[in-house]
Amino acid sequence: MNYTIGQVAKMKDLSISQLRYYDNQGLLPFLKRTEKGDRVFDEDTLRFLELIICLKDTGMPIKEIKQFVDWSMSEDGNTPVRIEMMKQHEAAVQQQIRDTQENLKRIQAKIARLERELVEGRLD
Repeated sequence: MNYTIGQVAKMKDLSISQLRYYDNQGLLPFLKRTEKGDRVFDEDTLRFLELIICLKDTGMPIKEIKQFVDWSMSEDGNTPVRIEMMKQHEAAVQQQIRDTQENLKRIQAKIARLERELVEGRLD
């Protein structure tokens, strides 16, 4: 099944301009177009777009995503380098999770202190 850029924007909760930006940055080189030049998204494109969104949402710079896309489009047997890139990004995301969990603990401790102060203040 094929989808228009507007349909994909709604499905993926993105703006049309974001999708155009991804395309203009070379992140969607496999994207097909109609005779009029309109972008056409098929199921394979949607799956790859989901990976692009995942990488972006987890902090991978567009430049690195572009490199991954280029490697993916190449037939140079570069799977090991793509695996290494994904492993490095995985490690970075795991560190982000650890950092976020530590920050969450600090926030929760502050809330608990403030609530105790509020209760103690009412008892006085």
